[in-house]
Amino acid sequence: MKQVEIYTDGACSGNPGAGGWGAVLIYGEHKIEMSGYEESTTNNKMELTAALEALKRLKEPCSVNLYSDSAYLINAFTQGWIDKWIKTGWKRNKNEEVKNIELWKELIRLSDYHKINWIKVKGHADNEMNNRCDKLATDEIKKAAVRQ
Repeated sequence: MKQVEIYTDGACSGNPGAGGWGAVLIYGEHKIEMSGYEESTTNNKMELTAALEALKRLKEPCSVNLYSDSAYLINAFTQGWIDKWIKTGWKRNKNEEVKNIELWKELIRLSDYHKINWIKVKGHADNEMNNRCDKLATDEIKKAAVRQ
């Protein structure tokens, strides 16, 4: 199984507001940078989208170290939040539905396909690749603002 390192980040100008996501995939000597934009979104949705789009880029099952500064994303997989949400019919409490269910379901599908190690990194600190992903995400928002 190929070993791939994935770094991801999402950004939002306002929350909700214009959003961007960025990802860097590293396999051996190969590095791919990806990014995208959504006009009206949330920071959490962009964090999930960054991970989702990066994982979808992989062409075969891989062993993945996925790094993100999003506690929302990482804790859902490492602290059993997803299992709890599934058991409760995607409810956070009696009256509140989990947000971004379709993205979560796709991430679950991909986590069953790949062997993923979900790793939390400190955001906007000294992690070069996390900072690169943040720049990719915020640049998408800036590019969209110029086009409007």
